[in-house]
Amino acid sequence: MVEKFGELLSYTIDENTVSVNYEKSTAYIKIITKDIINFFVPKISKERKSKAIEYLDNNICNFTVEKRTGVIDIITEALIIKVYDEFMIDIYTIENELICSDHRGKRSPFIRRSGDYTLLEDEGHEYAKEEEFKVFVKKTMNEDTLFYGLGERTGSLNKRGYHYKNWNTDNPAPHGETFEALYKSIPFLIALEKGNAYGIFFDNHFETHFDMGKENSNYYYFSAVDGNIDYYFINGPQINKVVERYTYLTGRTPLPALWTLGYAQSRWSYGNEERLIEIADSFREKDIPCDILYLDIDYMDRYKVFTWNNNRFSNPEEIMKKLREKGFKVVTIVDPGVKKEKGYSIYDEGLKKGYFATDKDGVVYVNKVWPGDAVYPDFMNSAVRNWWGNNQKIMLDSGVSGIWNDMNEPASFNGPLPDDVMFNDDGVPMAHKEAHNIYGHMMAKATYEGLKKATGKRPFIVTRACYSGTQKYSTIWTGDNQSTWEHLRMSLPMLMNLGLSGLAYCGTDVGGFGFDCTGELLSRWVQVGTFTPFFRNHSSLATRDQEPWAFDRETEEINRKYIKLRYKFIPYLYDAYRKCELDGTPIFKPLLYNYQYDKNTYEINDEFLFGDNILVAPVVEAGARKRLVYLPQGDNWIDYWTKDEFTGGQYIIKDAPLDTCPIYIKSGSIIPIMEEMNYIGEKENNVLHLEIYGSNNGVEHMAYTHYCDDGESFNYRNGEYNEYRIEVSMEEEMKVKLNLIHDGYNRKYESYDYMIF
Repeated sequence: MVEKFGELLSYTIDENTVSVNYEKSTAYIKIITKDIINFFVPKISKERKSKAIEYLDNNICNFTVEKRTGVIDIITEALIIKVYDEFMIDIYTIENELICSDHRGKRSPFIRRSGDYTLLEDEGHEYAKEEEFKVFVKKTMNEDTLFYGLGERTGSLNKRGYHYKNWNTDNPAPHGETFEALYKSIPFLIALEKGNAYGIFFDNHFETHFDMGKENSNYYYFSAVDGNIDYYFINGPQINKVVERYTYLTGRTPLPALWTLGYAQSRWSYGNEERLIEIADSFREKDIPCDILYLDIDYMDRYKVFTWNNNRFSNPEEIMKKLREKGFKVVTIVDPGVKKEKGYSIYDEGLKKGYFATDKDGVVYVNKVWPGDAVYPDFMNSAVRNWWGNNQKIMLDSGVSGIWNDMNEPASFNGPLPDDVMFNDDGVPMAHKEAHNIYGHMMAKATYEGLKKATGKRPFIVTRACYSGTQKYSTIWTGDNQSTWEHLRMSLPMLMNLGLSGLAYCGTDVGGFGFDCTGELLSRWVQVGTFTPFFRNHSSLATRDQEPWAFDRETEEINRKYIKLRYKFIPYLYDAYRKCELDGTPIFKPLLYNYQYDKNTYEINDEFLFGDNILVAPVVEAGARKRLVYLPQGDNWIDYWTKDEFTGGQYIIKDAPLDTCPIYIKSGSIIPIMEEMNYIGEKENNVLHLEIYGSNNGVEHMAYTHYCDDGESFNYRNGEYNEYRIEVSMEEEMKVKLNLIHDGYNRKYESYDYMIF
């Protein structure tokens, strides 16, 4: 049952925390910044147990507290927080305009007509029912409230009317709009009302729920089966400020290694060295750029992590060397399940040191995954993470360049892990019901730290399961999708909401993982993949081949065209990643992110912004050769293919034959581009190439900041980078100026050139 607080009695202040004393409990309100407020009530622990927030400065903020009858006012430079009996909270702007208020009424689910629910369950159906939660917070929802975020979710961009569960889940069934849970748990919600935005981050990693009016359209709620009340109100009113402040709390995506931005090819599985080399040679022979090849589980010796099957890959070091000479890097899958086998060094050492999760009696817990009977490393324990991180060197020493963490929900074949499987949170026992949603997050952290320690370079990790804050450690992809048009359509709002949720380095399996792809579907999907931060074609065992050349000549030509377009935009993409690390700005984002004042953008599911200057409106319907495109108001837009210019704030019909993805460049944009190459680093980038858009529409001045560093180390954090300020003035004649505004990296452009559109 949800706790009752009773009457508000008094308060005390300790630095930036206000303790509010009630008849039956004490609540704590911490002023993180003038725009970020934490509400905390200890229920299972006196201290916050965050795994998402790790590096928060304990800033002392200016605020005042006033007590009146039945209410306490906490006033920052931006907000007024009114605290009432029963720990009811209302939040206002400093101008006294209501932003967010707790809902005072009782829970009142919509009527669901009664019947014999046992018959329904016997047939295998689920039905909506009111659940009891130990933690439950209910907020008022207005008629015009829209919701975004929550990470990897099926359904529309706007989450109003949906209910989601945060419980990392490996469900191989085709994902549909009714799915409540997938692989990731991101308990962060953005609300937009009357054009103003705010965020709620519910930092509780038990099973949590978010209901955005599915239960009742008068309120939304977030809840948990256990744990503390621990949530953050994040002020806007701009969505970009909400995301910036949320990522200030949970961390931002660090600059990736430059090579990771290229195209990647994967399959379950390229099962031997001959097939892997054949794939690599085909890319080069067919003039299709590619940087990365992935190896799925079959490269291992009987699916034992940190091993190679020497019958399939006779000399991994030599094979990796051959591929590097061709310009390829290899990323291998590493799952958490460790085969239970005496004589297998990883199992023996982990067992000896007590590094595996146990049952409630202290006996090592065993389930089944790919290797058969398997045990699970206890990633809650820093000693285990350090051990696991050090083991990454086994793969690095064989020539591998990155690690792909899969099955880390954690997945299991012999039924789910029981709630009372035990972990060791550095001396504090933690049951699986609490550890489950952060298991993949802590595995990613262990892998990241191990790769960083071993190489000193920017690690590349891909993870399937994660929690808020995983963006500090890993790239993510949306798991086992299907080769269907529905899943292509669904991927767009899914990726946009992932970006809004701090997970900027995200992507899908291009072409779809399960089922058989078609040439038309792959052609349209690669047009989307060109602009996703993580760009990988991946397909499943027993499906037809899905490489760019596997269908017909037209499909191959379209793949070549768009993969080359991806490489052309790499400098622009890298600039977007630099901005992302500085302020959390997503790379793949909904139109409303930049055009919040334009209500027409609020529920556009099938267009997105790539960085700040490129709008993409892909075709996601089978057989479609035209599509309706909305161009946001406030800017003019230039058709990338025809160079026709359009005024924003209108819908246009765009011809889109199979080889054409509608792309529009914001007028007044300067886009740095890269010359054609087979892989990143194949040629020296000595000349800065620019494309300038909008010289004929009255734009008098354009400016753009371009960033360069070595593309692999962390030296940029010590100032070893260059920044160029590019300015274009349109007076009597066009003038282009290139100014080096930060000179910290010894490699400079020898010259620059530009094209004007």
